[in-house]
Amino acid sequence: MDLKSELLKSIWYAFTSLDVEQSGKVSKSQLKVLSHNLYTVLNIPHDPVELEEHFKDNNNGPVSNQGYMPYLNKYILAKATEGTFSKEAFDDLCWTMTSKKNCKPSIQQGLCSQKDCFKLFCLFNLLSEDRYPLVIIQPELEYLLKKVSSAMSLEWDGTLLDELLSQNAALQDGMSVWEFLEHLSAGQLLHVESKEAFSLAVDDVFMEMYHNIIKKGYLLKKGHVRRNWQERWFVLKPSSLIYYVNEDLKEKKGEVLLEESSVVENLPDKEGRRCLFCVNAPVRTYEMSASNMKQRVDWVQAIQTALRLRAEGKSSLHQELKLSRRKQRETLQRSQNNQSSHNEPIAVEAPQHFAPEQQGETESLEQHIESIIQKQREVEAKHKEEEKQAREKQQAIQRDLERQLKEAKEAKEKMTATLTEMEKEVQQHKKRIHELELTQDKLEEALNAQIHARLEEDGIRQELERQLAEEQKKLIELLLHQSQLETSAVGSREDSSTTTPPISQQTEESTEEIPVHKTTSTATPPNIQQSEESSQHNSERELVNQSTTTQMLKHWKIQLNRLMKPITPGDKVEHLPVKPTCPRQGQALTSTEFIAKVQTGITQEKGNSYSPSPTQEEEEQGS
Repeated sequence: MDLKSELLKSIWYAFTSLDVEQSGKVSKSQLKVLSHNLYTVLNIPHDPVELEEHFKDNNNGPVSNQGYMPYLNKYILAKATEGTFSKEAFDDLCWTMTSKKNCKPSIQQGLCSQKDCFKLFCLFNLLSEDRYPLVIIQPELEYLLKKVSSAMSLEWDGTLLDELLSQNAALQDGMSVWEFLEHLSAGQLLHVESKEAFSLAVDDVFMEMYHNIIKKGYLLKKGHVRRNWQERWFVLKPSSLIYYVNEDLKEKKGEVLLEESSVVENLPDKEGRRCLFCVNAPVRTYEMSASNMKQRVDWVQAIQTALRLRAEGKSSLHQELKLSRRKQRETLQRSQNNQSSHNEPIAVEAPQHFAPEQQGETESLEQHIESIIQKQREVEAKHKEEEKQAREKQQAIQRDLERQLKEAKEAKEKMTATLTEMEKEVQQHKKRIHELELTQDKLEEALNAQIHARLEEDGIRQELERQLAEEQKKLIELLLHQSQLETSAVGSREDSSTTTPPISQQTEESTEEIPVHKTTSTATPPNIQQSEESSQHNSERELVNQSTTTQMLKHWKIQLNRLMKPITPGDKVEHLPVKPTCPRQGQALTSTEFIAKVQTGITQEKGNSYSPSPTQEEEEQGS
């Protein structure tokens, strides 16, 4: 089937969808819109005047299918060129126009989704008969259902189709696309386990039959520049061998154009690689490595098939298989007719004249058909095996991913529990740290207070030590001065003893001659008396100062000892003995008595010279 016939099938659906009254005619305005859309999707320059020129004699009323076909053939189909437009986009336009009117809501609510319905619509047009209205006969329908079942790794069961055809005899002559989608979506043609598996199977069959993919799979390819081996996903079509990074077909890495002069051949093992083969293209030679020997044989045969189709000028393997199946059915029909004619006695002699020639043609045709059927079976078996291996690989990967997901969930739960415990510990540690910080602040305050008190005590102690040192210095000076005074007083007494007679003689002389005593007493030098009085007065003053200083030193030593020794609870203060200065013990003195007593003591001290005993001096020095 040529490109024109393929496009015309989809356009027929679009034209009939515009025929709302089902009269076989469409208005010119709607045909203008349809023509404009066809020009756009087929990438053809659009001239809106041509439509008016073509129908200028028929300005009134709608245009029939027969009236629109000449314009369609001359201005649209004749200008369409294969490879300049997207066939899938063209079919999608026609499907969008016709599905709004004819696709029932119950179809999409069943097994088939909107995308699945579009792909099955395209496959239906590919396998339908070349007569209108378009229908698909039972053998082609069985072929399509077998392909979908094989893609799901299921054995096709024809009992459902037989039951449907037995219940509805009108479907035996053919089934329209809407009847096909309705029965398939209702589960009356296939046993389907899940909608997802069915959608994947439909997509695989759509890619294989509609996009003319002969074979696809992973191969190792040797680089042209770096000469290293990289795994690529290869897609074989009748005109090219395209390779991608992986099977999602998002990143295309290169394309091998298959020409009539291209050759595929096996290579011996080298560089540690096995199952090698190469494609000798006009531009360069591509070296590839399959996973095993069977894969290499399959790829070499598939590439040889593509090269044969290229040489014969055919663009689709499934179109060729469809024509082969049609020829096979026609041959079987003729053979059945011939058998029925042999049973008639009138037509016995006529076939005998052509028996040798017809028998030879029939045998050659049957052999050709058998070879095609055998090749088709091999291809289907290989495809089934490949799909099985791919499915097993996918299932293994899925199980591995599920295991990894389960382990990840368990690890996440453990991590969450660990994080919860760690958060609790962190909160406890924060609380403990806060308490320690408060304790540290209190201890620092107490330490600062203790340091401040210690510094004050050190300052007081140093001040007391300084005062004590000064007092000791004064005491030493006082003692030195006292010793000087004593030496001077002794010298003055010796001088006075040499000049003054003894007391006994003075008394005797005083008793005998009073005038003589007066003369001797008056004869004593006045400077000696003044020095004695001054020395006594100074010694008395020094003694008073010394006693005062001694008391002060004792008091200061007591205070210093108290400061140096920590005060503890229950310490008893030792009171210093108080020297009684009051002459009347147990009684109080009046002010006049106290003054008179003090004056008497002072006069007595002036009359007696003060000479401290050695023990008293030692006690004072020791204190």
